Amino acid sequence: MGSRAGVWVGVCPDLVLLKNCSKVSSFHGGNNISLSFPSRFGSDTKCPTSLKCFPVASASSLSGSGAQYAGSEQLLDVQTKQRKKGIAGIDQDELVDPKFLADPDSCFCEFRGVEIHHKVYDAQSQAHEAEALSSQTKKVGLPMILLHGFGASVFSWNRVMKPLAEVIGSKVVAFDRPAFGLTSRVNLFGHSSSGNGEPGPINPYSMAFAVLATLYFIDFLAAEKAILVGHSAGCLVAVDAYYKAPERVAAMILVAPAIFAPRTIKKGVKGSQSGEDNQTEEDSSNSINLGNPFIQLFRMLSKFAKFISQAIMLVVKGMVGMFSSLYKKFLSAVLRSAFAVMLVRMVIDKFGVTAVRNAWYDANQVTEHVIQGYTKPLRVKGWDKALVEYTAAMLTDTSSESKPPLAKRLHEISCPVLIVTGDNDRIVPSWNAERLSRAMPGSCLEVIKHCGHLPHEEKVDEFVSIVKKFLYRALEDSEEQHLQVVV
Repeated sequence: MGSRAGVWVGVCPDLVLLKNCSKVSSFHGGNNISLSFPSRFGSDTKCPTSLKCFPVASASSLSGSGAQYAGSEQLLDVQTKQRKKGIAGIDQDELVDPKFLADPDSCFCEFRGVEIHHKVYDAQSQAHEAEALSSQTKKVGLPMILLHGFGASVFSWNRVMKPLAEVIGSKVVAFDRPAFGLTSRVNLFGHSSSGNGEPGPINPYSMAFAVLATLYFIDFLAAEKAILVGHSAGCLVAVDAYYKAPERVAAMILVAPAIFAPRTIKKGVKGSQSGEDNQTEEDSSNSINLGNPFIQLFRMLSKFAKFISQAIMLVVKGMVGMFSSLYKKFLSAVLRSAFAVMLVRMVIDKFGVTAVRNAWYDANQVTEHVIQGYTKPLRVKGWDKALVEYTAAMLTDTSSESKPPLAKRLHEISCPVLIVTGDNDRIVPSWNAERLSRAMPGSCLEVIKHCGHLPHEEKVDEFVSIVKKFLYRALEDSEEQHLQVVV
């Protein structure tokens, strides 16, 4: 330092003492600054030996007119490093492995190279409740699988796992799908984007993987059938799992289902009428055309023109398929770019917490505990890239092209279905749930008053009561049908 005595400022790991010290005394001898530290170090104590120090400036430089502080740049660097970059209030400079964030009741299992985070509640394992459960819930005896919505996780089911287990008298399991919660984020390098369920690598962020994971947990529970409970986008997984293996699904409960329900149309009547009309017209035309060479020639030319037009349409469809494939490849490249990751981070930072609050009818009930539960996965390494991969998998999925649209298959569902919605759902309007119920023959619709998008969190007691009533009634009906078949 030469002949000038420097001023040394201690820097704590989580604060800059120049800003947070309770007192800065006047100069002593013109060469030193005496600092008093906050109460956490004790009153009027000197800088602890664990603190790192660096020279800021000499006393003469502090008093010099227009002189630059020797250590100002270093001080600014320290302050900049201490301002951690956050997304929705979560520090992004210290992301960790999901298992470091696990709760005491968290479990992990490996399925197709993915460490799936899940929680299990077994009502039968509670010894002090065994007698009460045996008399109240012995009629159900089927396990239940809970499927969370977009942006949610196992956390959203925490309040209802125990009461639902008491209703069914069996195990309830909830798991985080890839890209959400504490399930591991998988690097897609070497993975196929195929989502058709055939043997081989399947994109872990695809719908096909979510369906297979759901069926895996039915086997995990050592059950032949299970009750599927989906919330919002999780309802799509439940319905697709039913289509994949209807014999494994005993009943479905769709909560605020994010399934587009078109207007119901009586297709059978229209189809039969059009078929009869076509047959009548063909018979009458055949009777008129007998013995008329000009009309027969016209018909031959019409068939030839129809053949040519069909050939052209096939070529056009091939070109459309080619352009569609190129478009999806381009879209996939854009979605997996650094720009898309940056965009996802911006959207989550700006609207993430707001979306959670809007999901409730009464935003005042959204406590800090709720916010922390929904933003906790933002502390997982690779959460942003995984969310981009999930979005890309949903938008570029080709497995559904070989199947009829979901809206046209809803009438095929034959298992008992309960649809629950809140009358003030701002995310998926309740009228969509009502229309969805009409598209599913035999389904039951329940609308909870003064409730938003999360009935299982906002109206726990009422939600559980509705589920209990539905399951008991559905089970009784199935038992009656079984007795009728046996007789």
